[in-house]
Amino acid sequence: MAGADPGAHIGELLDRLGREAGPRARETADELVRSVVEFYGEGLARTVRLLRAAPAGSDPLAVLTADELVGDLLILHDLHPDDTMTRVGQALDKVRPYLGSHAGDVEVAGLDPDAAEGPTLRLRLRGSCDGCPSSTQTVRWTIEEAVARLAPEIAHIEVEGVAEAAPAEQPLLQIQPRPPDDIPGPPPGSGNGSASPAADAPARAPGPPPADASAEPPRWHTLAAPALPAHDRTTRVADIDGNALLLVRLPGNLYAYRDRCPGCGADLRTAPLDGEFLSCAACAARFDVRHAGRGDHTHLEPLPLLEEDGAVRVALPELLGAGP
Repeated sequence: MAGADPGAHIGELLDRLGREAGPRARETADELVRSVVEFYGEGLARTVRLLRAAPAGSDPLAVLTADELVGDLLILHDLHPDDTMTRVGQALDKVRPYLGSHAGDVEVAGLDPDAAEGPTLRLRLRGSCDGCPSSTQTVRWTIEEAVARLAPEIAHIEVEGVAEAAPAEQPLLQIQPRPPDDIPGPPPGSGNGSASPAADAPARAPGPPPADASAEPPRWHTLAAPALPAHDRTTRVADIDGNALLLVRLPGNLYAYRDRCPGCGADLRTAPLDGEFLSCAACAARFDVRHAGRGDHTHLEPLPLLEEDGAVRVALPELLGAGP
């Protein structure tokens, strides 16, 4: 098609589709083309803005790759300076402080670029999260989100859970990278994890449904207001889609929990913070904030949280709002 007018060729293809498949198919194709054009237009606009605002002497490529959308475009066209494993490592480094709060860590076990389901990343999760299912699930979701944002070309992730008590009995966790909800993305099938035909209904892995509701993919939200100052030791309640979340800032890390005591059902917004322990004002139950909300007989419901570059992203699983 050398020398041909790409715009004219697209128009010809749309006309042919309308003739062969009917007017409704033509309308859908028109909408798809508009979406693709808008996506690339936003990428070009951001590129211009970023380069114009870049400090003198800065590396233009570093400036562009720091932006998630532009970085995704570079990945899509094999122009990103960092290879897949380098970006996977960066993603895991971002979640390690969060994993530490769940008494866990993660390491790369390998990458199979030629797997039948697409490039497959194998990770090994260390730590039992104190045996709390909700704690384990939030760890999985947080790893999934971080990898999807920095290495969207990964089509499938297998995480081998390695608990200290019985490593041989831990099954493989099947994690499907899920697109972020709050930025535009390229069309489905492009290999870019930031794309989704419907952000409210992320794709699920083929096969039987998960054993429990907590395995449903969560929606990630960026908090509208800045979070608590980095060196404070305090709490704040945030509202997302009518759900009350308790944010707890300890020196070095920010934590998010469901604003509800698992013991008595009272909210925790007035709960006093004593060092790294939160005490329910109604029943006096104490919870270890830094270690996934563990208590003597109950366990707070932790929420996946990623804090980077001044922004805070929190995930809302479907189970949020259910009774204790």
